[in-house]
Amino acid sequence: MTRMAPAIPNCKFPSHSDPRVWLLSSGASPTGIALSRQLLAHGDFIVFGVIPSDTSDSFAGRAADFTAFWTGEVRVKEEWRTRARIVGLDARNMGQCQAAVAEVVAIFRRLDVLFCCSSQAIVGTVEELSSTPRSTALIRDQFETNYFGHVNIIKAALPSMREKHSGHIILLSGITTPRSIVGRWIDSDQSLSYEVAPFNIKMTIVQPNLEINILTNQITAAPQLPQYAQENNPAPLFREIIGGLLDRVDAIATTNESSNGHCGLGKFSSGEIISVYPQLSEGTKSKLLAETVNALAAIGGHDNPPARHIVGHEAVASVKEKLKTVSEELEDFVDVSCAVDLHRQVGDHQQESGEEAQNL
Repeated sequence: MTRMAPAIPNCKFPSHSDPRVWLLSSGASPTGIALSRQLLAHGDFIVFGVIPSDTSDSFAGRAADFTAFWTGEVRVKEEWRTRARIVGLDARNMGQCQAAVAEVVAIFRRLDVLFCCSSQAIVGTVEELSSTPRSTALIRDQFETNYFGHVNIIKAALPSMREKHSGHIILLSGITTPRSIVGRWIDSDQSLSYEVAPFNIKMTIVQPNLEINILTNQITAAPQLPQYAQENNPAPLFREIIGGLLDRVDAIATTNESSNGHCGLGKFSSGEIISVYPQLSEGTKSKLLAETVNALAAIGGHDNPPARHIVGHEAVASVKEKLKTVSEELEDFVDVSCAVDLHRQVGDHQQESGEEAQNL
């Protein structure tokens, strides 16, 4: 008997006396577009951060999707048109980050929610990503986008939020599988929430399934080394996992007559650096993003948001399995861990010496 997936409940927005003002670091992304539909329908104000200089062929389809959304939905609805703005924003550029935040405050008088959703995925093992200067640069490029880009836009937003003594920063991260996957680079950090808490600024890391960030952003693959080909390496390689996922996406896109060409496993196994944006039909994107958009819309600007929010049943199961594995490993080596507790050893030794002295 096939198990039916639970229905996604209607979004319950937090109560607010005023509409929320959002800044999306990647407004042209599928996640940004899908979230904006809910937020604008709710009555919120949105500033879309869009990279002004990205004219690459792989970005053409994504740019067309945002243009269609802006001209075909936002501009034709008067109640949406007055509450939406576009700013040029490449989060890797600190000056553009400061200018974007300044424009938000100048237009809407405040910034309530900063949504950091800029991301890109790099496919390759450590050796593959260090085989040439160009492949090594891929790692730096990813950190410029996934880490320093978020740092820049957060640094730009904090002075305004501190002045208002309120604000909410949401970082879209992701969930990996419970075990390690060869050829996947990930970073996340939660320490910021403790730094900004005294200013009544909230911080939430939202972690949906792995597919969300992978299938809605740029994927770049380094040339594959023969030693890491599937027939030579039994490890669960990220290249094969993502390649197979993209093959299935291509099949769906072909069925819907919206495919712009194959971008799956065969292309990722070539000897060149490959960058693609997965081509998803509107129906596929809607189903893929439904849970995440529902969570983001409900959490954003909440008076007491979670510090970390896991999205979806699969993601929850993945986290539980990971925690179970960590707990089991801890118990297996707990004696070794406690054996290096020098303070306790000194205390026990002093206690034993005291008892010996009393016996004398």
